Amino acid sequence: MSRDTAVGPRPLLVWGALAIVYVVWGSTYLGIRFAIETIPPLSSGAMRFLAASPILALAVLALRGRRAFRMTAKEAGGAALVGLLLLTGGNGMVAVAEQHISSGLAALLVASVPLWLVILRLIARDRPRTLTLTGVLLGFGGVAGLSLTGGGGSGDGVGIAIILFGSLSWTVGSFLSARIPMPADPFAASAVEMAAGGAGLVLVASVAGEHVDFGAISGASWAGLAYLIAMGSLVGFTAYVWLLGNAPISLVSTYAYVNPAVAVALGALVMHEAVTVPMLVAGLVIVLGVALVVSTERRGRTRTAAEEEPAAA
Repeated sequence: MSRDTAVGPRPLLVWGALAIVYVVWGSTYLGIRFAIETIPPLSSGAMRFLAASPILALAVLALRGRRAFRMTAKEAGGAALVGLLLLTGGNGMVAVAEQHISSGLAALLVASVPLWLVILRLIARDRPRTLTLTGVLLGFGGVAGLSLTGGGGSGDGVGIAIILFGSLSWTVGSFLSARIPMPADPFAASAVEMAAGGAGLVLVASVAGEHVDFGAISGASWAGLAYLIAMGSLVGFTAYVWLLGNAPISLVSTYAYVNPAVAVALGALVMHEAVTVPMLVAGLVIVLGVALVVSTERRGRTRTAAEEEPAAA
């Protein structure tokens, strides 16, 4: 039974794991919103990944043994570089941007990552299909609409510029991860990425002059941070990696256009974030463009797992 054509012998487990990825990764934007209420954004990311990394590493050691962490210096360095791009430059900038824009708008703009990946493939002289390019043009039309209008009042130019920079950093990290030496075990690689990304965020936070007043951190921010560590970085990632080995890639990749919808809905329901007509229209255009790119690519070839990791992991 092919992973690309059928769910497999455990449909309930597959759909359960897929539901986790849909909801958990879609909800991390809201978790970030709560965390940064009383924790500086870069520092909150550093705390998140430096806590999740050893937990994941210990779990990998317990379940797979030391052999999972057997890697060359180049492989460890590759994972560290990817961690800096994905987590310091990617997730870190999402947290900074959410000081200026709504969590829903952030999620819609981050949804453009698959579009940026196609642009990098073009630069690398890997010619995508015509339908893929059509999806890119459509999706970037939505990105331009959101960027120029701010979603009809849901964000400012600074936040939009920061989130686009973060999306580009995540894209470069995803692109390189399939083309440079990386650890063979994906969970061990993720532990190294989290450690490097967290360390990078500590450095950037220090340069930016962030100071964490632990006595001033609210219960809501602690709860948001705990949710990001446990659910976003551990449960969601584990479910995603399991899906890669047990479900059709075409099904797993649907997270790319479901997560933004979940993020927008949760932002509106929980934080009462404004959802304007221009934001919905531009967001729908982005999601349609991403859906066209993903579906076309899935029919053409199987992409690497690294290029499928979402920015809110």
